[in-house]
Amino acid sequence: MPVALRPVRDEDFWIFERQAVDPAAVGSFNWSGFRAVARLKRQHGENNLLDRDGGRLIVLADEAAVGDVTWRKVSYGDPSWWCWNIGISLLPEARGRGTGTAAQRLLVSYLFDTTTANRVEAYTDVANVAEQRALEKAGFTRDGLLRSVQFRSGEWRDLYLYSLLRREFDGATGDRSSEGHDGRPAG
Repeated sequence: MPVALRPVRDEDFWIFERQAVDPAAVGSFNWSGFRAVARLKRQHGENNLLDRDGGRLIVLADEAAVGDVTWRKVSYGDPSWWCWNIGISLLPEARGRGTGTAAQRLLVSYLFDTTTANRVEAYTDVANVAEQRALEKAGFTRDGLLRSVQFRSGEWRDLYLYSLLRREFDGATGDRSSEGHDGRPAG
């Protein structure tokens, strides 16, 4: 199943609207309550959800929109000490097929190819074994445990923090074009 990334289009907002009202659409590990998508639509009109501090792309599987990936700049102390923090949300029908691993690989490739970042990181709930496997298959290393940092379903949750360094990327994931993609979003 070919996986690709592309910028968000107006016709993609059905995904965000579904994720905003359907807990199953984002999955139990991403659900934090009902939300409005008006601000997202406004941001899309302003900058197509892409700017120098982060962004959002649509995940395509077999050319169908099945979710999105996001990234945001995170600083550690001095503003010049930064990296990207990434996230993914796939619709239920796209999960369990390797789509998440491929999409996250493509996003890391895009970020390393188009920015000077040396580190890409991601976190996931300690119970989210599927995402832990996806990150590890994409070349990420588990850095450690973040205790009680996410409030979800009425309780504070622990997360695992993962990272992938630029020097590790090529060796960890093999040929970046193996997914049939040049590392840049299509369209």
